[in-house]
Amino acid sequence: MRRAVCPGSFDPVTNGHLDIIGRASRLFDEVIIGVLINQSKTGLFTIEERLEMLREATAPYENVRVASFHGLLVDFCRAQGAAVVVKGLRAVSDFDYELQMAQMNIGLSGVETLFMPTNPLYSFLSSSLVKDVVKWGGDASSYLPDNVLARLVGRLKQN
Repeated sequence: MRRAVCPGSFDPVTNGHLDIIGRASRLFDEVIIGVLINQSKTGLFTIEERLEMLREATAPYENVRVASFHGLLVDFCRAQGAAVVVKGLRAVSDFDYELQMAQMNIGLSGVETLFMPTNPLYSFLSSSLVKDVVKWGGDASSYLPDNVLARLVGRLKQN
């Protein structure tokens, strides 16, 4: 079985993330979305909320599942039986960082990295950018799944 991991913090998941996940789901038998638990950062959404939003947003993909992890990505890949990490690249600046990570991952465990260029519709998109747009009353409906947009609007009204 060809299995891949799409890692990230997904705080929150955007349509750009979903584009990469959907395209990866056509290339691999199974795609595991790995939500990083980073105890040194406090996200807007809890890990449980991110997992739930991702499960809702990826429900149409029968070969995608969602899990959380902490520690090294390569250890998570090994535990999941995945030999490939799929990463979306928005710009050259993403490549510089991601190349270092890919080289470290292959050196540590032999896990390969597949770089997938982002759809130009989403090349500027980031979770932090959509949070700012919504915070200041802008329309982010083109950039987020409906379930995520509703939660984000609700969360930012509380703050």
